[in-house]
Amino acid sequence: MNNRFVVTGGPGAGKTTLLNCLADRGYHCLPESARAIIKHRLAAGMSPRPDPVSFAKQILDADIEKYHCSGHGDSPSFFDRSIVDALYMLSSENKIGDEETAEFLHAFPYNEVVFLLPPWEQIYANDSERDQSFEQAVEVFEGMKRWYQLCGYQPLELPKACIETRVTFILKVIAELQANHGQGHHPGQ
Repeated sequence: MNNRFVVTGGPGAGKTTLLNCLADRGYHCLPESARAIIKHRLAAGMSPRPDPVSFAKQILDADIEKYHCSGHGDSPSFFDRSIVDALYMLSSENKIGDEETAEFLHAFPYNEVVFLLPPWEQIYANDSERDQSFEQAVEVFEGMKRWYQLCGYQPLELPKACIETRVTFILKVIAELQANHGQGHHPGQ
């Protein structure tokens, strides 16, 4: 079973908090590349993001490096976004074709179940690395959901609930996947 799990969705939906909680429980969690790039650019006195294509390529390069560092063990690794997100950004700018996208998807597979955090206005807040509006966050969520499905993944929406409930939900799904590995059954079906 592929133990690389993606946590994605629109900005401000609680991904970082969720991954911090999983890390506190001892799970291997890989932070979002975009936030690190934005933070570095701001510290250097630059605009938060370069042009969209350059930004997507920087994210893709960083995510490929993280993918290689994630290991292949029996324990889950959790990614705050993934290579698939960067491919979405490039596709949105018409800078990657179907064949090249398919090559990346084949070379860098994740578990087919992707944890998708829905927009949640009550917890949404801007910060130095998140300058999108809530409406933009909803657009990103909808786009990511469609994109992951198009790429052959099964997005599984997390409940709008406290962090412990969300962590329990994820760990229960993974336990089901491990128990049913090889039997063709997937959570949410």
